[in-house]
This record gives sequence, structure tokens and C-alpha cells, in this order.
Amino acid sequence: MTESSGTTNSPGANCNGDSRPEGRGAGTAPSIGNDPRAGGGQAGSRPSLHIEPATGLLTGTRQVLSPHFDARPKDVAPDLIVVHGITLPPGELGGPWIDRLFAGDLRPDSHPALREHAKLRVSAHAVIRRDGTITQYVPFGMRAWHAGQSEYQGRSGCNDFSIGIELEGTDVIPYTDPQYDSLAALVRALLATYPTLSPARIAGHSDVAPGRKTDPGPVFDWQRWRKLLDAGR
Repeated sequence: MTESSGTTNSPGANCNGDSRPEGRGAGTAPSIGNDPRAGGGQAGSRPSLHIEPATGLLTGTRQVLSPHFDARPKDVAPDLIVVHGITLPPGELGGPWIDRLFAGDLRPDSHPALREHAKLRVSAHAVIRRDGTITQYVPFGMRAWHAGQSEYQGRSGCNDFSIGIELEGTDVIPYTDPQYDSLAALVRALLATYPTLSPARIAGHSDVAPGRKTDPGPVFDWQRWRKLLDAGR
């Protein structure tokens, strides 16, 4: 769901444009909890994270829960993690626009570059900002609308069985040390909570939507990140 990476067939570059699935109602947004300090950390110093299995929520982490989600299909558990990249407006870092997009609170007149984005009903389970701050938007047990038209190892509709994590950034701006640390910590927490997940089933948005999406882009160092993940397990 990254921005400014030369993707095709989406109203906003690399915003996946995945709307509410047919025949399923949107989730009701729970109350918002805001702690802008939560989730940060310097490289190598990211504390362990904990997910409450009953709710699918990270404890002690900033939450802006989205109405853009629904239940996974019956008897389907998450068994894939998809890593994305995102900026709003395209190519610009910081600002409130990612929160507003995923919370369904992005007005067409809020920014000249976001008029088309305001029409989208999309979300991710979590976003990791440049300073490593994690914000959760959808409980991990629920289906976020992040992957759009997608397929992984012959299985289509990745939203049904995946968890989507966005990194704030583009295909050409290197991701930060705190982002690598926070992503590793979050994935470790997910692996500890959901036995259906596996380190072998972690992919980029470009892997599940090749030709349509390019994020998290060539600047994401998969080898470096996997070493961080393994070091903390």
C-alpha cells in the first residue's frame, strides 16, 4: 500500500484500493486510544511486544482502530504476513493522513493530492512510522483490507488469510533502523500469538500483487531484517 512507487491500476499510487468485500459488513470502530510515545525505540533497543489473543490487540501500543475491516472467512486463520510501504500524500513523510485514511476520516478537500484517496475504504493491521512508532488499526484476528487483488502460492484473496503491516516510506527512501527493529519485534509477537504463522511465510506486497504493486521496494533490506528477526527469537 505504499505511495510513490510507480504502481498501476489504483486511484492512489500503491494505495491498494481494496474496498469492502461484497456481502460483508464493515467493522465497527472501537474507541481510539492515542499514545504517541508508544512503539518507538532506537535501533537494537525495541522492547518485546505482547498481543492479547482474545482481542488481537497489541498491549501498550497506540491504536486508531479502523471501521474498514470485517471477519475472516469461517475457519480461516492468518498464515501469511504481508509487508507494505506507504506515504500520504505520495512521497511525503509524516502528517496525519495515514491515520485519517484508515480511520475513514479523510475528506476530499483535506489536501489537493488526496482527493481520490478519500474515496478508498482501505486499512492495514498496523503501520510503523519512521521513528519506529507502531499504530494498530485492525485487530490481528480480523480481516483488514490491505492487499487488494492478490495471490500467494496459488491462493488468491490474501486479505482472507494474511496480516498486513505498513512501513512509512517509499521504494526509494531507505527505511530506518527503528522501523527494522519494530517490524522484527512485531512479527516476533505475531509468531508467538498465532501458531498458523511462520517465518517462511512473510512476503512483500510486490510478491502477492506482482506487476500491480512494488512496495516495500528494493530499498527494504530483507536479509538485514530477517537477521534481526532471528536474533530475537
